[in-house]
Amino acid sequence: MSVHPLAGKKAPRSLLVDVPKLVSAYYSLAPDPENPAQAVSFGTSGHRGTSLAGTFNEAHILATTQAICDYRKAKGIDGPLYIGMDTHALSAPAMTSALEVLAANGVQARMCWDGYTPTPVISHAILTWNKGRASGLADGIVITPSHNPPQDGGFKYNPPAGGPADTDITRRVQAMANAYLANKLSGVNRMDFSRALKASNIVAHDFITPYVADLENVVDMAAIKASGLRIGVDPLGGSGIAFWRPMAERYGLDLEVVDDTVDPTFSFMSVDRDGKIRMDCSSPYAMARLIGLKDTYDVAFGNDPDYDRHGIVTPSGGLMNPNHYLSAAIWYLFQHRPGWRADAAIGKTLVSSAMIDRVAAALPRAMREVPVGFKWFVDGLLSGELGFGGEESAGASFLRKDGSVWTTDKDGFIMDLLAAEITAVTGKDPAQLYGELSARFGSPVYERVDAPITDAQKQAFAQLTPESILQTSLGGEAITAKLTKAPSNGASIGGLKVVAENGWFAARPSGTEAVYKIYAESFISVEHLHRIQDEAKAMLDEAFKAAGA
Repeated sequence: MSVHPLAGKKAPRSLLVDVPKLVSAYYSLAPDPENPAQAVSFGTSGHRGTSLAGTFNEAHILATTQAICDYRKAKGIDGPLYIGMDTHALSAPAMTSALEVLAANGVQARMCWDGYTPTPVISHAILTWNKGRASGLADGIVITPSHNPPQDGGFKYNPPAGGPADTDITRRVQAMANAYLANKLSGVNRMDFSRALKASNIVAHDFITPYVADLENVVDMAAIKASGLRIGVDPLGGSGIAFWRPMAERYGLDLEVVDDTVDPTFSFMSVDRDGKIRMDCSSPYAMARLIGLKDTYDVAFGNDPDYDRHGIVTPSGGLMNPNHYLSAAIWYLFQHRPGWRADAAIGKTLVSSAMIDRVAAALPRAMREVPVGFKWFVDGLLSGELGFGGEESAGASFLRKDGSVWTTDKDGFIMDLLAAEITAVTGKDPAQLYGELSARFGSPVYERVDAPITDAQKQAFAQLTPESILQTSLGGEAITAKLTKAPSNGASIGGLKVVAENGWFAARPSGTEAVYKIYAESFISVEHLHRIQDEAKAMLDEAFKAAGA
C-alpha cells in the first residue's frame, strides 16, 4: 500500500469533519430497514458507523439500547449499568439517546454527563461492583468507535463479565435491535432527555477517584515515583484526559500533560498512512506528534480516544511497535509478579508476533492463542488463568499484583504505566528490553498488507479448511501448521493461518471493505517476509479457484 503524501503531516482543514453536519445527520437521517448496510451490526467490538451514511443514527442507538434493556431483563441483570463516552463528535448524541431509553426502562444508569469515560474504566467499575456478588450484578455500555476516524460513532455492550460481549450476546442484541428498526421503533421505551437527566435512576458517578486510587494494586506506582522518571503524556484529545493530573498528584509522579485540547475534529492529529485522520496508536504516521516527545522525556505515552490502546515512546526506540512492546511487557511481568498463579498463562491473538511464542517458551509459561478480538481473553482474566492478554493492535490488560482480575477489557492506562515501571525497576526502557529479547530469540519482521477480494472469494473464505492449502512449504521451510480454528479454544479464526519454523502468515477478509488482510512475519529477513506474502497470495488464489470463486 502506497503512502499518502499527507501521511505524518498535520491534518489540513480540508480533511476536518463538519461536526454540525455530522450531528444534524445523526438526528435527521433514518436507516433504511431494507438496506443491510444500514442495519445494526456488531463486529469484533460493537456497532460502528457514521451518521452521514445512515449507519450510526439516532434510530440505531434507541433500538440497540432497548435491545440491551430487554437482554438485561431476560437475564435477570438488575444492578447498575455503567455508561461512558469518548470524545468523538457522535458520542454525546448517542449518550443522549441511550440515557433517554435507559431512564424510561427504569435501568439505574451511572454516568458522567459533563466528562468522558475510558473503556477500561467502565470495565473496572463493573468488576469492582460485581466482586463478591451473586445477584444485583452490574454491566455497561461504552460509546466509542475506538481509534476510527472523527466522523465515526461506536456503541458497545459489556455484560457483567466486564469485557466485550461474546458472539452469542451480540447476535441476540443485534437481532432484537434490527427488529425494532424494522418496526419503526415500536416498542422502544423513551423519555425526553431533560426528564431523563432528572430521573431517579440516572445517577452521576465519579469514575476517576476509585480507578486512580486502585492503580497501585496493578502497577508499581511507588517504584515509578522513587525513580524520578520524567514522564510525558499526550492525551491526544481522548477520554482519559481528566485522569492524568489526579494520578500524578496522588502518586507523586513527575508527569507532564503536554496538551489538554479536546477537539472532535481531531485537528491536532497528523494524517495516517492512507491520508485519513485516524487515532491509531500503532501508526508512526498518526502518532507523529507523540513521537516528537522522544528526546524530552524518559518515557512518553499516548492513547486512542477510548483509552483501550496504548502508544509507547522511548528515547532509545521512538514509537514502539505494538508486538515489540507486548513481548517486552510479557517478559517483564511474568518475572515480577510473584502473586500470580504459577500456572498463569499468556494470551495472544493468532495474528500477534511469534516472538511472544518464543518468550513464553523461555519463561516458561503456557501460551493461549485465540482469534482476533479481546472478548476471547475475558474468561481467562476473570479466573486468573491468564496473567496477560494482548492484541497486535496495541491493546492489552493484565492481572492485579495479587493475581486477581483488574479489567477484562483492554487498558491503555496500565500499559502506559507499565512502561514506566519497567524503566524504573530495570533501568532499561521497554525498547532496550526488547532489544535484548531480539538478540536472544531473533529479530522478526512483521507487516500487514491488504489484497483485493471479490464477493465470491469472501464467501469462499468461510469454507476454507486446512486441506484447502495443498502446498507443503512456506518461504522455503516445511509447513508445520495450517489453521482455520484457534489452537487454544477451537474457535473459528474467520480465515486461515499457515506456519513454518521461521515465518507465518494469516489471512482474514475485511468486514467493511473489498479486501482481505494478510498478516505475515519472518525471523529471517525482509526479503523472506516478502516471499511469504507472495506465497500467501498464491496459496489463497489457488484455494479460491478450487472453490469456484
